[in-house]
Amino acid sequence: MRALCHLVAASAAALAAPAPAAPPTEAFLPDTTPVQLEAGKADTRVGELIFRGGVEIAPDKANIGGISALEWHDGTLFAVTDEGRWMELTPGEIAGRLVDISEVRLGTLQGANGESLAGKALGDAEALTRLPSGEWLVAFEQDHRLLRYADLTDRATGKDPRADGLIAAFNPGERNEGIETLAAYPGGVLACAERVDPARPNCLRVTEAGPRAFHLPAPDGIAEAGGVPTDAACTAGGTCYVLLRSFTQGQGNRAAVIALAPDDTATTLAVLVPPLLLDNFEGLAVRAEPGRTFLYLVSDDNDRNNCARTKAPTCQRTLLYKFEIAPPSAGPVAPAPAAFAAAPVARPGVRPHPEAASVAVVLETALGPVTITLETARAPVTAANFLRYVDEKRLDGTTFYRAMDLGGARQPSGLVQGGARGDPKRALPPIAHEPTSQTGLTHTHGAVSMAMNAPGTATGDFFVMVEDQTGFDADLQASDPAWAAGYAVFGYVTGGMDIIAAILAAPRDAEAGEGVMKGQMIAKPVTILTARRAAPAP
Repeated sequence: MRALCHLVAASAAALAAPAPAAPPTEAFLPDTTPVQLEAGKADTRVGELIFRGGVEIAPDKANIGGISALEWHDGTLFAVTDEGRWMELTPGEIAGRLVDISEVRLGTLQGANGESLAGKALGDAEALTRLPSGEWLVAFEQDHRLLRYADLTDRATGKDPRADGLIAAFNPGERNEGIETLAAYPGGVLACAERVDPARPNCLRVTEAGPRAFHLPAPDGIAEAGGVPTDAACTAGGTCYVLLRSFTQGQGNRAAVIALAPDDTATTLAVLVPPLLLDNFEGLAVRAEPGRTFLYLVSDDNDRNNCARTKAPTCQRTLLYKFEIAPPSAGPVAPAPAAFAAAPVARPGVRPHPEAASVAVVLETALGPVTITLETARAPVTAANFLRYVDEKRLDGTTFYRAMDLGGARQPSGLVQGGARGDPKRALPPIAHEPTSQTGLTHTHGAVSMAMNAPGTATGDFFVMVEDQTGFDADLQASDPAWAAGYAVFGYVTGGMDIIAAILAAPRDAEAGEGVMKGQMIAKPVTILTARRAAPAP
């Protein structure tokens, strides 16, 4: 069998008839309800998984349901259903917790000739993964096959050249015995089927060294209920997280998550059993960030059996959960800036008025230099105040001490705060407020803005935006005077955003801080060694 990480070019036959019209794509705000894994507890820990929020998604006008696989890509969750649909769900998160779905896009999967794959007979999509090439691979049951897609919204580019070998490896004798789990990573692919008999291996990992079949047993707590693999997702290093599920009449649903090392050594992360709020979980996606790993689980309500439509004892719901894998017992390790160097978050901030006069300042931090271009022409009062702190060396020895996660399509996203931290020996008198409606600046990626309790109270503390957070701009239509004034942008980080991203990802003290800032204080603040005007360009 050829290594699955190699893509083979496939020729497409010319169509004698005109191509059918592409199925329409729907986009809308779904009806969701926040839910808890365990009643009354926000951050329930089960094994090595910590619950980070969840929602129940109503079937809605588009009959959302039947989700059988999940994949995280570029800030969005992609899914396929067992009735031939693709789906894109944009999670709404606040401070790192899943609280909503801000948008759903969905449409019908198409075959290579543009034909609709709607319905069970042709469209029973059970597995989805994104290949290192950027293509998508979808596995179907009943009519067992693998199709490749350059874009899920478009027609398939053809039958995947690996299909025959993969399907033959599992030798599905029945319509529901095909590939249920598919996860790709650079250098390999993992595939599994829903089997419990050790005599018939239920998983296959294919790498450059060739195929390796093995049986992945269900852990205690779900094995006795017939637990089988139903989805998986892998990190770039080849560690795969496998979701197993089971259902027992009268006992309900169970689920388990296993970490599978590149050598297929299995470690049970969690077994989820009643009375936790569970359902028929079939989809798992991994979101790996420097220093943190998150898993999303989604349940399959089998479309026609949703509890919003029927009150039958066996009715199901579409639940989407977010979990974080607990850090090692020694505590989380702060990622180095190098971990972000190749990530989009490392890009510099962009000045909206590059022609305006400016002054560059370099903050030498314990993690490396951060260059801030101060908008001396657009925000003269605020920029001059910051320069006074720099010239009088009032920022030397201060720290970046706070980090806050925020939602958005791009992740990581949020802000980091640093400066005098209210030290009366360092603080200068408060300055007048310069709103963005006056300066023409905005809280986009890399923007540097003044921390304050109210307009006119800013002194020597500032924060840096990670990704666009324009909600901090002045909003002259807001009824709240504080939000009408917004915050005062006075510069942009034009070098060292990888360092700012690493500060955002630094471990935090769950008990430190007061009020809304509790849990946002960095456990080991990052020292600003010096702050100096940058040397003039030669």
